[in-house]
Amino acid sequence: MNNDITAVTGITVGHADDEKLGTGCTVIFSKGDFTIGAEIRGGAPGTREIALTDSRAAVNTPNAIFLSGGSAYGLDAAGGVMKYLREKNIGFQTGGGVVPIVPAAVIYDLEYKSNKYPDQEMAYQACLNADSNAQPNKSIGAAAGASCGKIMGMENASKTRLGHAACKSGDLIVAALAVVNAFGDLKNPETGEIIAGARDQSGSFINTEKTIINQPEINLGFLRENTTLIVVATNASLDKAEANRVSMMAHSGLSRTIYPVHTLLDGDSIFCLASNQIKADINQIGITAAEVVKEAILNSAP
Repeated sequence: MNNDITAVTGITVGHADDEKLGTGCTVIFSKGDFTIGAEIRGGAPGTREIALTDSRAAVNTPNAIFLSGGSAYGLDAAGGVMKYLREKNIGFQTGGGVVPIVPAAVIYDLEYKSNKYPDQEMAYQACLNADSNAQPNKSIGAAAGASCGKIMGMENASKTRLGHAACKSGDLIVAALAVVNAFGDLKNPETGEIIAGARDQSGSFINTEKTIINQPEINLGFLRENTTLIVVATNASLDKAEANRVSMMAHSGLSRTIYPVHTLLDGDSIFCLASNQIKADINQIGITAAEVVKEAILNSAP
């Protein structure tokens, strides 16, 4: 079993990026009768079609999830995924043809190397690159411009990579993919040690959380937008309300590793994809999701 989101049958992942420009995108295809859910806890998200993940919405099954750099500009790149799926006649059937269901979310990477962003051509290329091979922990796809620890500016932040983790318990599989572009630092929850984050001029971690707590009249403003994006996948059977609950529970993985988290400077968003292949206790699924999210975030550290 791959130690990543492709451990769930029906999931394929594709990446495209430009290392020189420091931006990229990732597409996660879900082939089959998948259910989608989502939970946003950050105060500055950039999303598209997120309303469809609500349990009250009519559509339950997505065709893909698209993650991109470029802040709100990157949302337009999702059109490349739409084009690819339409050419393959994949999507929600209507009288006017198929309409692909592609919820999307973005990170802010416009200050990493350039202010360029993924376009529809890059997203289309990510679709062509999609497969079920084991995923590497590298600075690729939507994580090409991702970093963490921004309180001292981009020049003192830590680069992050695409993070992955998976867990199998009996027949149940839960896995996660993480794009960590957090305002805060990453800590090892076992030791409390900062493993990636903001550094001072000597190269030592400054501890963002303590800096904020101990600095009177601090004003962080909105100069450095950030976001951690997670896609959780499971082979368990979930309806949309349950998938939303698993997404909610999975946010505990962020709280265990990112300090601070869920700020107005972050757009922290978690998607859940359930392939509906086996029966499992929803509490077990959610608790396992939080654990694999934690591990995926830790694996994003350089």
